[in-house]
Amino acid sequence: MAQVKSASKSDPNYKVVAENRRARFDYAIEEELECGIILEGSEVKSLRAGGANIAESYAAVEDGELWLVNSYIAPYKQAKSFQHAERRRRKLLISRKQLADLWNATQRKGMTLVPLVLYFNHRGMAKIKIGVAKGKKLHDKRETAAKRDWSRQKSRLMKDHG
Repeated sequence: MAQVKSASKSDPNYKVVAENRRARFDYAIEEELECGIILEGSEVKSLRAGGANIAESYAAVEDGELWLVNSYIAPYKQAKSFQHAERRRRKLLISRKQLADLWNATQRKGMTLVPLVLYFNHRGMAKIKIGVAKGKKLHDKRETAAKRDWSRQKSRLMKDHG
């Protein structure tokens, strides 16, 4: 049986490229799913250089396939004639069962597919973590902010009076 490597800081291949920090504030994430992503050569080079943004992007199930829409990958300057489109739709790779579950969640339950993190795994493959989420109302966002502020204040008090 193969042993799975953990994503530790000592692993030279593991690298977070882009993170959607706002997603956890705006959405209640119910499930996370790791997907592969189909990229062109200049896109991979640009990701390794760190030029990506997934803050305004979303995932959608269309025609039996999962797509990442409106994600930004910066152009790679050294690729002169083989340049990629910066905001093109990129196909995501998951199993058919997972795709059916995502379609059910989005069509029947009214959920949203939000990209959370774009990274290179321990094998050096580009992966994206998708969250199956439900949008938060304004009072839920206030509650989340209040909990976060209280936990910070509590940790300061514990540190000072320990």
